This record gives sequence, structure tokens and C-alpha cells, in this order.
Amino acid sequence: MNDTYYEFGTPADRWDRAQLFFEANEYMTAARILGGLVEEVPEQVAPRLLLARAYYHSARLTKAEAELREVLERNPVEDYARLMLGRTLERQGRSAEAAPHLRMAAALTGDSGLEPGQ
Repeated sequence: MNDTYYEFGTPADRWDRAQLFFEANEYMTAARILGGLVEEVPEQVAPRLLLARAYYHSARLTKAEAELREVLERNPVEDYARLMLGRTLERQGRSAEAAPHLRMAAALTGDSGLEPGQ
């Protein structure tokens, strides 16, 4: 695939293409497309969050962590980014760092980990 493919089309076209690659488990290709989108519209959370997920699933955990921290800098109450950051840190063997993020994600979603009635 040549580089122009990743840059071809409107931002909406590239967003759709990136989602298709992500859903097909082609995380590296999705990340390549999303990287350009994030540079173009850095204020938008959705492309950056999907980029972080693509990095996570392709085991590029340092890059996933950086994108998730950027999302949280822009939107500290983004519960899914908080959860993903916790999971990313856990996957890197940094459980102590992960714990506060996981607790905050649970608090933001109201998930106490208890079954109803407990």
C-alpha cells in the first residue's frame, strides 16, 4: 500500500476507513490512518481514542499510553480512556500505577464490582 492511500479522502472518509481496518483486526493499518487524522484534528477525542486502542491491540503499549494520557489531559472524565490507561499500565507490569486509573474508571461508570443486592 502506498502512503497516499492513508491520506486519501476527506477526514470522514479516512475515519470510516480506519474503523473498517480496526474492525478487521488490522490494527497497524488503522493506526497509520488514524495517526494522520489525529494530527489534523488533535482536539477530537474519538480518533485519538481509537488510535490508542489500535496501539494497545498491536502491543505498542508506550504509544497507547501516550495517546490515552493526551485524551485524559483534554477530557479528565473520559471513563473509557481511564479504563484503557489502567489496562495498558497493567499490561506493562505497572499495576501500582494502574490502580488509581482503574478505580477512577469504576467510579465514573458507577461500577462498584458488586452484583446488585450485595
